[in-house]
Amino acid sequence: MARSDRLAWLIACGFGSGLAPRAPGTFGSLLGLGIGGVVLWATGSAAGGVIGLLAAAAAATLAGLWAIARVSDGDDHGWIVIDEIAGQLLAMLPLAGLAAGRDVRVALIGGVMAFVLFRLFDITKPGPVGWADRQHGGAGIMGDDLLAGLGAAIVLAGLRWLAAYWGGVA
Repeated sequence: MARSDRLAWLIACGFGSGLAPRAPGTFGSLLGLGIGGVVLWATGSAAGGVIGLLAAAAAATLAGLWAIARVSDGDDHGWIVIDEIAGQLLAMLPLAGLAAGRDVRVALIGGVMAFVLFRLFDITKPGPVGWADRQHGGAGIMGDDLLAGLGAAIVLAGLRWLAAYWGGVA
């Protein structure tokens, strides 16, 4: 295997997280959650968090498209989890700013909610997520998880709004 193919394989399998014997997508999502947590902590502001998460998701998407083209036959193999990493990063967008001087407990609860919502959208594949999942090749492999991440982000943003409106917690 050529060096570039080894790098593509390493990216596609989420640096080994996709090699878990059970639920590799969940392990890839956990890696995405960790990366997103570091991004949010490092940026420390709502605007910086949004920019950082979008940049990380874009980098994961572009790297994923390149890697998938090199190591996949167009099918979404279970060990390919770079798509889960990118989608999980998008699901965390409503959490931007929580790490900036906020209660760590609220940020952790938000992270768990982003993870659970993303996995729910990724596993059930409602509407456009299911349509994207049926597309062949890198765009389909990446697309369903990006849409699942956006769906999870929309629901999480709504839940944050409700929490702020009714409970004073956001």
